[in-house]
Amino acid sequence: MIKYSTADQAVSIIKSYQNVYIQGSTSIPETLVAALARRGGELKGVNLYSAFAVGRADAPYCKEEYKESFLVNSLFVANNVRGWIAKGYGQSIPAFLGEIPALFRSGIIKLDVALINVSKPNNEGYCSFGVSADLAVSAVECADIIIAQVNDRMPYSYGDAEIHCSRFTAAVEVSEELVEVPSTVPNEIERAIGNNIAELIPDGATLQIGVGGIPNAVLDALHSHKNLGLHTEAMTDGVLPLIEKGIINNSLKKVLPGISVASLALGSRRLYDYMDYQKELLMKDVAWTNAPHRIMQNPKVMAVNSAIEVDLTGQICADSIGTMIFSGVGGQHDFMYGGSLSEGGKTFIALPSATGKGLSKIKATLTDGAGVVTTRHMIQHVVTEYGVAYLQGKNLAERAKALISVAHPSVREELERAAAERYGYSFLRLK
Repeated sequence: MIKYSTADQAVSIIKSYQNVYIQGSTSIPETLVAALARRGGELKGVNLYSAFAVGRADAPYCKEEYKESFLVNSLFVANNVRGWIAKGYGQSIPAFLGEIPALFRSGIIKLDVALINVSKPNNEGYCSFGVSADLAVSAVECADIIIAQVNDRMPYSYGDAEIHCSRFTAAVEVSEELVEVPSTVPNEIERAIGNNIAELIPDGATLQIGVGGIPNAVLDALHSHKNLGLHTEAMTDGVLPLIEKGIINNSLKKVLPGISVASLALGSRRLYDYMDYQKELLMKDVAWTNAPHRIMQNPKVMAVNSAIEVDLTGQICADSIGTMIFSGVGGQHDFMYGGSLSEGGKTFIALPSATGKGLSKIKATLTDGAGVVTTRHMIQHVVTEYGVAYLQGKNLAERAKALISVAHPSVREELERAAAERYGYSFLRLK
């Protein structure tokens, strides 16, 4: 039996200078976070750790009057702390998402408190992290104090996402809707990219696919495929029609055959309702889902990821706009590596050829200060609406030629001049 308190009472046990983990995905424990922020005037030096998350608004602790109270350390810069970090009040910690649990478990990042958002308990007293197993599994394993908001709007998911209510130091009962991220309807450019990728995905493939218009366009183009599997970091609404039609049936997977596997979910209420007590879906610790040695065990892994920009050597920037950290590495590296080692596996970096403002996303060199998320040594396919550039095994001049062929036509001549200047005759002879 859970003994409930108010949110203010629950967070009153947090002390100055403690390290506090805040659950992410679409399940930020907002009632607890708001109560913690209300203590801003009395606390000092509380380190807040969070990763990928979708907030309804800026985090309530990101206020100038609280700059000495709460020190924001983001393991993946989310929308609710992005502005705060950009102003220099908070910081990001570079890390592969799949390796962050080891930072907790090794004590490199010592967690004192975990704030989590969980489902109502089942008959045995177990609650579920629902849409956010990812880092929550390791955080509650390592934190001395676990403060839960028990939420009747959280689906009950199986796998690593379960915790017995006896583990709670304090608990608050809430009825709080999860943030919804409905499927983005792909535009014409995104559909062209999706079709380019879908043509290269074989029957029997295991999918890792992300969030947004391009991933949805890929999924929309797979309705004639057969016997697909799902082993992914983020699960979205886009997979539901494929599951319902039996196209995703996980029959040929080697890791947990017959079961869809994810670490976090973000979508609409329809997705969350599907997840509730769904035994054909397991939500796993992100250290488990993203382990390259596990990813590679599945056949024909198709890893589809995105980028902010790509240079002519195949370096991928996916986390920053120049020097400004915009997001994080997430699982891109994990799945690009694991997918490349899978028998019959393929990896894709998918992006429009240009930004909404008409600036090329394929550049001679990365923007000053831009970070490399996926190195030129790991890249296979770069896909835009103009086609597919296959880079593996190609020399730098050949890579430049392939990438220029899928760049926006308005910049191809400029990129050719840059490539000729950089690579000389070895590029000119390819024309």
